[in-house]
Amino acid sequence: MHMKNILPILTLTTLAAAASAQVAAPAAAGLNYNRVGLGYNTDTKGYSLSATAVLGSSNFLVGASTSIGGSGTSNGADSVAIGYLFANAIAGADVTVSVASNEAYTIGLRKALGNNFEAAASFGRNSAKNNAWSAELAYNVSKQIQLAVGFSDAQKTASTSDLTVRYNF
Repeated sequence: MHMKNILPILTLTTLAAAASAQVAAPAAAGLNYNRVGLGYNTDTKGYSLSATAVLGSSNFLVGASTSIGGSGTSNGADSVAIGYLFANAIAGADVTVSVASNEAYTIGLRKALGNNFEAAASFGRNSAKNNAWSAELAYNVSKQIQLAVGFSDAQKTASTSDLTVRYNF
């Protein structure tokens, strides 16, 4: 998928999410899955754009992401995904499972920690049969703005650290 294809996908995902956000009930424990984000990878010095949304009042999620520059990467490492949200599935944590383009599969955990903090962790496998995991700590500055710091590691690639700002809608 090329960069010229991902921008319409991100736009459509965001618009669909905005429309569904008006219908959907708020997520439990203050977790919001209707959001767009801009990330900065401190290791590659590249950026990423991402968007996720819950479809209507269902537990189905859609998402899209792309990379922009950075050393060792090229623009347009694009991905689109569909998943399912199991709210409060394990000790008050949400569990998500998703399938993305290029045969990528992910299972994630996300939990509100209190005092506007939340934690997330995920494990996935991609089409190159590489296992990848990530961990993130986020702080909700307000209902709309979230700041996060994350770490990820994948087989056959270097570990990376990311700083992300998200807008919840």
